[in-house]
Amino acid sequence: MEVLVSVLTAKDFGSAIRTRRKKLGYTQAQLADACGVGVMFVSQLENGKETTQLEKALRVANMVGLTIDLKERG
Repeated sequence: MEVLVSVLTAKDFGSAIRTRRKKLGYTQAQLADACGVGVMFVSQLENGKETTQLEKALRVANMVGLTIDLKERG
């Protein structure tokens, strides 16, 4: 079943990452290692830090099986 989540803020994005990571049973350290980023990065990403690097954030989302689709709001 496909679940759609509206992401309008860094906090929304981080929450989606955290939820998916936990569903997959990864620790922050395991996810960080698999993505080639630091544990601090994963923590800050999940907590909605607004200055997170986009490329790394997309790498983490991809690793936990999340796809980012952009659409125009009507």
